[in-house]
Amino acid sequence: MKVIWNALPRKAWQEFHAQHGGSLQQSWAYGEAMKTLGVQAHRAAVMDGKKVLALAQFIGRRYLHYISLASCTRGPVWSPALDAAAKNHLYKALKKSIPTRMFRVTLFSPDLPLDQVEHASVKGLHRVMTGYSTVVLDLTQDEAKLREGLDRKWRNRVFRPLRSAPLQVQFKPDMRECRHLLEKEMEQRASRNFHGLPTDFVPAFIDGHERPDQGFFVATTRHEGRIIASMLFLLHGGGATYHIGWSDEEGRKLSAHNVMLWQAMLHLKRQGIRRLDLGGINTHDLPGISRFKLATGGQVLTLAGTYF
Repeated sequence: MKVIWNALPRKAWQEFHAQHGGSLQQSWAYGEAMKTLGVQAHRAAVMDGKKVLALAQFIGRRYLHYISLASCTRGPVWSPALDAAAKNHLYKALKKSIPTRMFRVTLFSPDLPLDQVEHASVKGLHRVMTGYSTVVLDLTQDEAKLREGLDRKWRNRVFRPLRSAPLQVQFKPDMRECRHLLEKEMEQRASRNFHGLPTDFVPAFIDGHERPDQGFFVATTRHEGRIIASMLFLLHGGGATYHIGWSDEEGRKLSAHNVMLWQAMLHLKRQGIRRLDLGGINTHDLPGISRFKLATGGQVLTLAGTYF
């Protein structure tokens, strides 16, 4: 096995990433977006001849001009052919060979819960931070199973508004709708005093794809011809991530986000997307949005944390 840096072509990266269910943070377009924002991105591929066995994308920052911090978030993406001993060897090889400055800190945050991380694979590494929690929906289930998984009140909000107040939901990779939603997101952040990835990340992520429709779509809900709610979904291989959403007062009254997310689940399923990540949950600071995500019936995934 050999580790190569910043040399694997985009197509080969994307194919392996999609085949093995890689996260948003390990997608090619995520790295491209970060570079556009002025952040370093280093891509490692583990090769056996011409065969790819693993991918690891590191996002790096420099401190005090000589300390480099490189973080592999929700990665590496492994081939099932690699056992724990091989992974352990590669963790060490990646740390040793990463092309950053000599004084460096290299971090790994596996895309697995703690009880699924093989102890032998992280032998010699130190867990320095607990992982965050997210909700993940398995879209390989049939529609009846997905509907059955919805919380009763959540399900009622989906189907009662459809009977009493018809909502028109559209799914389009439309940059005009995307920019409109990003403007609403900036207003929400200012009024509620919360932060997230820079909104410039989204167009940069979309530009990292060969075609815009490979990277995103906006779900837009209209009532009586007027937009009352929107959601942005980012696509990455066989997965998708719910990124941001907005609703006005009428949209909230009509449970537009419930209707929209349910229909988006079915839309993604028809597109062959296998997994929908609804993003982080924090029942202390964001109880409302956390309850909304939990009520979809998705799996609560608490990641293992960060290893040094």
